[in-house]
Amino acid sequence: MARRYWLMKSEPSVYSFEDLEAESDRTTGWDGVRNYQARNLMRDEMAVGDGVLFYHSNAKPPGVAGVAEVASGPMPDPTQFDPADGHFDPKADPEAPRWILVRIRAVDSLPRFVSLTDLKAEPRLEGMGVLQRGSRLSVQSVAPDEWRQVLKMGAFKGPDRGPR
Repeated sequence: MARRYWLMKSEPSVYSFEDLEAESDRTTGWDGVRNYQARNLMRDEMAVGDGVLFYHSNAKPPGVAGVAEVASGPMPDPTQFDPADGHFDPKADPEAPRWILVRIRAVDSLPRFVSLTDLKAEPRLEGMGVLQRGSRLSVQSVAPDEWRQVLKMGAFKGPDRGPR
């Protein structure tokens, strides 16, 4: 199966790429997703080893801060069952969980932060999901050519991590 690419949004005031890099194993569960379309992408289409552009949303400026990879298959998101958690879902059933997560692992920060303005200014990215009017989805697919262009713009020196 061909490697796929994703853009995953997080507000840096809640959880930043630097927070991911600071985790002892450089991984975290991508929990709290409460949009069915985003959930379905994580559940049905993501695979271990897929590439992730870690996007800082609701930031000044917003943009791509780092590169990560999918580190696990889908699993139930425990926050849906915890009444003390802000992502608690009283309709969630442990026998048939409504919400899932995948784990992601930090690969490396981008030497050059790629702002939303930079993304919009690049004609080769005009079809990229994050640039589409009204696109608010926190998990989005990224085409292989978009992936390579963003890495180039960010002066990423790591392995291309291109299609397998």
